[in-house]
Amino acid sequence: MACVSFAKLNAPSSSWIGGQQSLPQRSGSSARLATRRVSLPIRAGAYTDELIKTAKTIASPGRGILAIDESNATCGKRLSSIGLDNTEPNRQAYRQLLLTTPGLGEYISGAILFEETLYQSTTDGKKFVDVLHDQKIVPGIKVDKGLVPLPGSNNESWCQGLDGLSSRSAEYYKQVSIPCGPSALAVKEAAWGLARYAAISQDNGLVPIVEPEILLDGDHPIERTLEVAEKVWAEVFYYLAENNVIFEGILLKPSMVTPGAEHKERANPETIAKYTLTMLKRRVPPAVPGIMFLSGGQSEMEATLNLHAMNQSPNPWHVSFSYARALQNTVLKTWQGRPENVEAAQKALLVRAKANSLAQLGKYSAEGESEEAKKGMFVKGYTY
Repeated sequence: MACVSFAKLNAPSSSWIGGQQSLPQRSGSSARLATRRVSLPIRAGAYTDELIKTAKTIASPGRGILAIDESNATCGKRLSSIGLDNTEPNRQAYRQLLLTTPGLGEYISGAILFEETLYQSTTDGKKFVDVLHDQKIVPGIKVDKGLVPLPGSNNESWCQGLDGLSSRSAEYYKQVSIPCGPSALAVKEAAWGLARYAAISQDNGLVPIVEPEILLDGDHPIERTLEVAEKVWAEVFYYLAENNVIFEGILLKPSMVTPGAEHKERANPETIAKYTLTMLKRRVPPAVPGIMFLSGGQSEMEATLNLHAMNQSPNPWHVSFSYARALQNTVLKTWQGRPENVEAAQKALLVRAKANSLAQLGKYSAEGESEEAKKGMFVKGYTY
């Protein structure tokens, strides 16, 4: 499980994570279903108005989330792809490149950080959290305790993290894969864990981002993905309601409904939009302010095209993005770890951020996209 919190826009950097009561751990599952959780400080009861306000700030027109909450190990794999060692100074340099990009706040409303990044500063000594605040970007924090086996399931696992929520603030992360399940146990445990996470977050002034991810692994058709997604989301919203979660004060981060990555037939953006919106309309109440899709290994351009296709007519919710690789792939390869390439890499980030901003508004065109943006990034069994 991963733990993430978004801070209030006006919160001082020294106190942006609210205190929380420690609660016993509730196991969740990952039949390779990825359920992630992110929180933004504010909440139910005394926090209700502020909670709703912050959720709407994240779900604002033409803006989405930059996810840079990869663990140090995963960040290290990305750095090694450009010949850099996985050291704290190299991770700091890369995150500084991303977070100090001029004009980023025009297209990005929230940034999910890994725990290490929360305490880092720029080379000039300015805290990254303050850099984000200056651009009106809501910062979030992820704390991941790792995967453990789920007893009695189809060889599935769950990510820990509800325990110690008081010292973290939460993004609860699980994964479900279609080929090996998901088992009824995995779905129930994932849904219950997500609901408890959301309720605890709201009780402590946090806006939870609930993220069940159906992984691309497998050769199944898009109809099977829709079937599994509807089953998972039905359970999630049942338990959210059982735990008295305020729907107006949460954000969702699902995967798009696509065929399995190894399926013989690829689906076009219009088909993916049709199936994804069908699932959302059947399962997600219109009270939820925002749907922030993850890219799940799609190419940069593919993720943008699919988002664009979903915004060709009005939706009950703000339909946007919370991308990691689909915003960073070209940036990383442009940078190559060289100081002289920082400006070019930041411009590459703005290109991708603007493209997805336009897609959120239904105004994106793929004309002029680079070959790099067209390359798929699916990795079988990928973990964050």
